[in-house]
Amino acid sequence: MGSLTSCSLTLLLLLASLIQGRMVDGEDGRPSCSRCDLYLSCNCSHGGFTQVPMVTDQALILDLSFNNITLVTQDDLMRYSRLRVLNLHGNSITVIHPSAFDSLWSLEELDLSDNQLTALNQQWFNELGVLQQLNLLNNPYSHLSSNSSFHGLVRLRRLMFGGPALKELRRGDLLGVTELDELTVHANNLARYDSGTLGDIWPLGHITLSLQGPFLTNVTLAAAVLADISYPETLITLEDIHLIGTQSVQPFRESAKKRIRQISFRNLSVSDESIVDFLVVTDGVPLSLISIKDAQLTGEGRWEKANRTDHKSIDEFFLQNTVILDAFKFTAFLQLGFLLNYPRKLSIINCGVFVMPCETSRMLVNLQYLDLSSNLLTDLTIAESLCHGQETLKQLRVLNISGNPLKSFSTISRMVAKLPKLTHLDISRTGYNLMPSTCSWPVTLKYLNISRAKLTTITDCLPQSLEVLDLSYNDLKDISLSLPLLRELYLSGNKFQVLPNGQQFPNLQTLTMQFNTLNVFGLPDLQSYKRLESLQAGYNKFICTCDFVHFLQFELQEGGVVKLTDSKDSYACDSPFHLKGGAVSEVRLSIVVCHQVLFVSVCCGVALFFGLLVCILLWRLHAFWYIKMTWAWLKAKRSSHKQRKDTMDSEALLSFDGFVSYSEKDASWVENFLVPELEEPSEGSSRSACSSQPLSLCLHKRDFLPGHAIVDNIISAIEHSRHTIFVLSENFVQSDWCRYELDFSHFWLFDSGGDAAILILLEPLSKDDVPKRFCKLRKLMSSTTYLEWPQEEDRRPEFWRSLRKALKRDDD
Repeated sequence: MGSLTSCSLTLLLLLASLIQGRMVDGEDGRPSCSRCDLYLSCNCSHGGFTQVPMVTDQALILDLSFNNITLVTQDDLMRYSRLRVLNLHGNSITVIHPSAFDSLWSLEELDLSDNQLTALNQQWFNELGVLQQLNLLNNPYSHLSSNSSFHGLVRLRRLMFGGPALKELRRGDLLGVTELDELTVHANNLARYDSGTLGDIWPLGHITLSLQGPFLTNVTLAAAVLADISYPETLITLEDIHLIGTQSVQPFRESAKKRIRQISFRNLSVSDESIVDFLVVTDGVPLSLISIKDAQLTGEGRWEKANRTDHKSIDEFFLQNTVILDAFKFTAFLQLGFLLNYPRKLSIINCGVFVMPCETSRMLVNLQYLDLSSNLLTDLTIAESLCHGQETLKQLRVLNISGNPLKSFSTISRMVAKLPKLTHLDISRTGYNLMPSTCSWPVTLKYLNISRAKLTTITDCLPQSLEVLDLSYNDLKDISLSLPLLRELYLSGNKFQVLPNGQQFPNLQTLTMQFNTLNVFGLPDLQSYKRLESLQAGYNKFICTCDFVHFLQFELQEGGVVKLTDSKDSYACDSPFHLKGGAVSEVRLSIVVCHQVLFVSVCCGVALFFGLLVCILLWRLHAFWYIKMTWAWLKAKRSSHKQRKDTMDSEALLSFDGFVSYSEKDASWVENFLVPELEEPSEGSSRSACSSQPLSLCLHKRDFLPGHAIVDNIISAIEHSRHTIFVLSENFVQSDWCRYELDFSHFWLFDSGGDAAILILLEPLSKDDVPKRFCKLRKLMSSTTYLEWPQEEDRRPEFWRSLRKALKRDDD
């Protein structure tokens, strides 16, 4: 049979290799999984893979659970020498190559549970010298390998094997396994057990056994198993056990002789008779812990037949999720003083308890720890359980009544006030919504948990002796109570918008404020806490202002006044909108946002500087003069247009042949030479060599209209004259009014587009003496012939002829 199985295995592996080669044609054709995080943990579970996918060579954790993998070949895992955890749980693996795990020298955890392995191969584990945890549960193998499968696993500390198909455990199956922290064996259908198979494992910290079948049908086999693992230091957990008849507890007789100290039952069904028999069998055994989880009690609690047994060593009873099938017939524990007088710890969790009679409480004379959480206690029944505030439970230090429908805060404070040694009180997950202004508490109370209630305000009711206070997940907005001894304060899940004032808690070291409505907090808030060492304030609605972002980034990266112990990602912006959801540690705000005053000041300074620079440049380029003269010229043209609106003949407006622009200091030349020569010519005159028609000149002294602005007169004179005669001299250049006349004449030259200006130089004058802003005039002096007043008498007739020619009318 063995050789046939070996041949079949070899054939299957060969066939798998052929199929693998044909389907993928080398490694590159294998499926890949890219779900690897920064910690090199690759989660490829529920991926629908039919073969081991490729991941990064540096992977440390590879989770391939809940796929459709049927075989593991020699090459599938060859690349992953750094792998520490390999999870193949929940596949359909039927074949594993003997050398499949040979390259996994660093592997510490291997999970092959819930597959289809019909046999275990010793060669799988030959190279796994550092393996610490191995899970082989729920595979259809009926026995372990004939040769020790675990011989080389010298560092193995947690081993799990067995399943519905396991029939045999033979001596030598666990050879090489000498020390375990945890051992789990599922053997509900075990039919053969060689005494001593599990006995060589020592020391053994905790063993979990599923022996449903042996306890029901093969008491001797169950007794042999229990005898091998019953050590005083070993915690024994029995699963899926039905203790119904009087014979069902017989397997405990041998283990009782070894003086076991801790025993736990999970998924237990037990009758009154079996409980009594168990107490009798363990009479005198130094049991310190009896734990029962997920149990059904089929009796009525009549255990008084075991009242003469000795169980003084019992230190802790633990009951969780226990159901009494006929609760209305179940008796009180008044006759169980032989059990209740000794325990120091009692836990009855989620067992439907609605009252523990005062008489029962009085029996618990040594009780220091009482957990009645997640039951049906009300304000009335808790008062009965605590004997209505009378002195009882004098040794009680820890009381947990969380998860009960309690509503009166003042009631519980009165009930516990007479517990002289109470230090810890847990009244979380209750219906408290109102706190009275004053309360009475034991002076020893240091730890108080009122989380997940419905409190909206905190009053002076809380005791000043508190060192740890948990008010998480209420509806609190502030806390004004001063607690001088408080070291830890938990306020997550409330509606705080600011941190509490640290001066109220001078000794506070730990503060938790997650999931509130905090907008910002800063250095002054933290400096009010004199001894604060740890703050958790993530998952709030932070407004990412510049000051807050700068402060928090410094606290997260550099570590400032207080250590922020929650993750950086928990601090995220809620506003402004463009930053919503972004981690505060990654926010980068511009100087425009963060330093507006400085930015505006700098911008104004720069703008002023450039403005001054532009103004200087414009001044140097005479731009202001151009603007001023443009505006004056436009006004003048607008006024002139109103005067001409009744006629379209612009020639009708020309009243003078020339407007004479001169300096007052040159008036004698104009009056004595220019005017007589042009306006009053005489044929015999010595002034002129020829006779001509008299010309009309416009002089400011004579022709300007009184009562009108000088500027308007100048513009009107220029506009109503055919030409403008500039009598240029040093006096002219220095004269303000001459400059005005030059200014407007300059614009007239541009507007008319003609050569209306006539230049007369009374004395030598270069174009550089003319201001640079008069670019047109300077250009005229460069490109147009101007008239120079001759000092010689004989050259003057020619001068006048040239001037008259320049001033002649268009119709001449």
